Amino acid sequence: MPNFPFLITDGKNKYSVPFDLIGEQVDIRLTKATVEVFFHGSRVASHPRLATTRRDPVIQPEHMPTEHRKYLSYNADDFTVWAMSIGNRTAKVVEAFLSSGSEPEQGYKACASLTKLGDRYGHNRLENACSKVWELTSTPSIRIISSMLKNGQDKVRATSPDDTAAPKGQGITRGAAYFAKGGDRS
Repeated sequence: MPNFPFLITDGKNKYSVPFDLIGEQVDIRLTKATVEVFFHGSRVASHPRLATTRRDPVIQPEHMPTEHRKYLSYNADDFTVWAMSIGNRTAKVVEAFLSSGSEPEQGYKACASLTKLGDRYGHNRLENACSKVWELTSTPSIRIISSMLKNGQDKVRATSPDDTAAPKGQGITRGAAYFAKGGDRS
């Protein structure tokens, strides 16, 4: 999830405030049961107050800017299904992103960026890039995959040792008879 600058705290948990009040002075009323936020005397937010500490903030979607609301709809299953529809290597990258943090949510941004790369460059190129990234590293990143796609490295065929060897039938080859005669001295 992105950093939310529109949160207040009761000392134990964080609660959302309408984002258009960022930088404004607000008044907070804490009771045993509620957290209320007032702006110029009018209540602009109210949350049930949590008794236990929670890692994630309490957020009302309407308090978020539109561009942040999309993060609420992200989930690991959707990213996994999408990646499997592209190919095995893309699915493996998504799996790595989702398991890279202590919580799957920490990989959502990378997964969302991967979907955008698929939209921009096409699914075949994305799958090729995801395949190539595994040849380079055991910890793929959006930066590497994006760079590969931008520079067309996903289109370059990998060279095998056989591709770099001199073609057969070229060069100078001398058999045993040549050396039996003494080489160039005959």
